[in-house]
Amino acid sequence: MSNVRPILSPTAQSEDRAHEADHPSSLVAKFGIDQPLKLDCGVDLAPFQIAYQTYGELNADRSNAILICHALTGDQHVNNTHPVTGKPGWWDTMVGVGKPLDPEKYFIICSNVIGGCMGSTGPASINPATGKMWGLEFPVITIPDMVRAQAMLIDRLGIATLFCVVGGSMGGMQVLQWTAAYPERVFCALPIACATRHSAQNIAFHELGRQAVMADPDWRGGRYVDEDTHPHRGLAVARMAAHITYLSDAALHRKFGRRMQDRELPTFSFDADFQVESYLRYQGSSFVERFDANSYLYLTRAMDYFDIAADHNGVLANAFTGIKTRFCVVSFTSDWLFPTSESRALVHALNASSARVSFAEIETDRGHDAFLLDVPEFFEISRAFLQAAGKARGLNDGDVQS
Repeated sequence: MSNVRPILSPTAQSEDRAHEADHPSSLVAKFGIDQPLKLDCGVDLAPFQIAYQTYGELNADRSNAILICHALTGDQHVNNTHPVTGKPGWWDTMVGVGKPLDPEKYFIICSNVIGGCMGSTGPASINPATGKMWGLEFPVITIPDMVRAQAMLIDRLGIATLFCVVGGSMGGMQVLQWTAAYPERVFCALPIACATRHSAQNIAFHELGRQAVMADPDWRGGRYVDEDTHPHRGLAVARMAAHITYLSDAALHRKFGRRMQDRELPTFSFDADFQVESYLRYQGSSFVERFDANSYLYLTRAMDYFDIAADHNGVLANAFTGIKTRFCVVSFTSDWLFPTSESRALVHALNASSARVSFAEIETDRGHDAFLLDVPEFFEISRAFLQAAGKARGLNDGDVQS
């Protein structure tokens, strides 16, 4: 199974980002009207497609497949040059030869979620019924919808059981949904910096971001592409506000403090006098070049709706009753977006359901984004968990098919 594919030039214009699957930078699985995706909102979505990347080789008995679930603003480009930004993959710290998720050992899959904007069907895609962008006519999606679509992709790849499902933040929510919905298909799970449901505070932050997008006059009620505009300002503000929640006060202070940006004295204006202001503006402006504003609305709403206990009479442990999946739950001490208390609640529920679970709270001041950064203790814990699970699974590193 070859992993060599051409990559879209990093000079691609931002207007092309909604049609990334038209370029040969990702594999695309297409599902026809005879294979609808049944959404929680009651809509059967068909036709639809999923854009994905793979790394490594599937072994002979198809037992070494790992599914990576990406976070809110992530995509399928985990360990390759991003076709729009030209930057390295978003999880190069974790994925690669000699790293915990090693493509020389595992067959690694990552798909763009349904509702996303990097090739999978979402509000930026063309509605076949109208020939125009879906926009707000696209049905509201949920985390379970994302996982159902992923399961259809895994079926298409001929993989009965995933060795591991791993992801952080919104990706961690997908990991938990996989284990609750398809426990027999997940040998081990690595949910990172996540929770079994969104807190009121997190919903409030997401609403702030959505209102920033919708307040931009260029949003045009979600019809900005039809009217040849883009709500860049509103989406940039949403990204700036969200990015603050991904960091910790200590990390911001260490990186920026109150240092001025390229000057010694204040300008007595509303320019970016402070380094932290310049940093946030850069985060906002770079984000709008690769992400669709409507997708941001849909994916934040999907996270808000997530509550894995809701379908089990409000009892979280019931979601995992009798489960055989091995878990390693990871949190970070400075993560105030998904604090350790949320991970402990998950661990207690897994213990109550007699699941095999280990738990690691990693001390770091790098905030929620720590799972994306160079945190050696996180890497070693992940590696040890995967190695132990691999031994229990009976994986043979050299047993791969060509």
